[in-house]
Amino acid sequence: MNAEIITIGDELLLGQVIDTNSAWMGLQLADIGISVARRTAIGDSESAIISAIAEARTRCNLIFLTGGLGPTRDDITKKTLCTYFNCGLRRDEEVMRHLEAIFEKRGRKMLEINMQQADMPEKCSTLFNAVGTAPGMRFEEGEFTLISVPGVPSEMMHILSTHVFGWLPEKYKLPAIVHKTLLTAGIPESLLSEKLTRVEDQLPVNFKLAYLPAFNSIRLRLTGIGKSKDVVEKELMPILETIKSICAENLVADYDTDMAGALAQKLLQGNTTISLAESCTGGYIANALIKQAGISAVMKGAIVSYSNEIKHNELGVPQEIFTTEGAVSESCAKAMVEGILRKFNTDVAISTTGIAGPGGATEDKPVGLVYIGVANKQQTIVKRFVFNGNREQFMQRTSTAALQMLLQLL
Repeated sequence: MNAEIITIGDELLLGQVIDTNSAWMGLQLADIGISVARRTAIGDSESAIISAIAEARTRCNLIFLTGGLGPTRDDITKKTLCTYFNCGLRRDEEVMRHLEAIFEKRGRKMLEINMQQADMPEKCSTLFNAVGTAPGMRFEEGEFTLISVPGVPSEMMHILSTHVFGWLPEKYKLPAIVHKTLLTAGIPESLLSEKLTRVEDQLPVNFKLAYLPAFNSIRLRLTGIGKSKDVVEKELMPILETIKSICAENLVADYDTDMAGALAQKLLQGNTTISLAESCTGGYIANALIKQAGISAVMKGAIVSYSNEIKHNELGVPQEIFTTEGAVSESCAKAMVEGILRKFNTDVAISTTGIAGPGGATEDKPVGLVYIGVANKQQTIVKRFVFNGNREQFMQRTSTAALQMLLQLL
């Protein structure tokens, strides 16, 4: 079954806000057997909303709208849906009580414009929003369903998870779908695809292998669709094991994660403490790790040693390294990683030093040059890389490479 997503808001078209809602919705819908066939972004215009709905309805029976449900004058989705479905408004008393409780807790007077958020189209079912003030709406006409939710990510996620994703399989007869994801690194997408050509050629018609490349890593998602989840899983597992065997040299994790998640799990499993000395990445690696649940059990800390003064005073990098080899060198990365390992007394450590650009390069040290060090109390490994891209991409690629190096050391 296919669905379409329509995102509403001038801020999306202007690039002031990035649409992360559609990506999250697509993943959740795929898990219950619904494919997102198209995503459309439109402005805060009644004619644009009505036209987008009418056009999408010619292609599918399930439409999701996000945005335009706030209390301000530019939030016109609710009134536009009344026009489209030819109905008036009703006041939802449960929503009204919820709004009153929120404003009382905040010590604020509720204005008429706030009260109007309890007014719902007569032809919709209210999707109660326990974490915000704007309810969602569900419209049904036979097999056709339109779901409208706020654009605020936390509120959108709550409403869909609580009121929609469990309801959809009851409304529509959905197939059983099974996803299995592997994380690989250190191999280009083209070479990985070539290695897996035979597997892809022999896949059953109800199976699909997708490549999800990121910076220096690739997730492989194997999807099977059928009538029974148990049957699909039984057919899928031998194929997955074959893929794992072919990719063994580059396999990082046999579950859906990124490089930081894979390293965090490895550290937590071994109760292995970690510290970081980051120069060119400016705390990027620390940030990626700190996002992982439970990491406080093993993450001791990090130093952003951007200047030579901090590299020397805090990490003990000898002054002669700066004058003879420079801060962007194998010797400096080695001294940095060994220095942070001693200073924080951790089991393992990472260091980065490089030239993110666009300036700072020399004839023998180009933009994109980076030295990454990883160490435990027995050995230190330093590798040289030259990455392409802007400063942000450079930091992303360096972060992924550093995390992979430490995983290999572990």
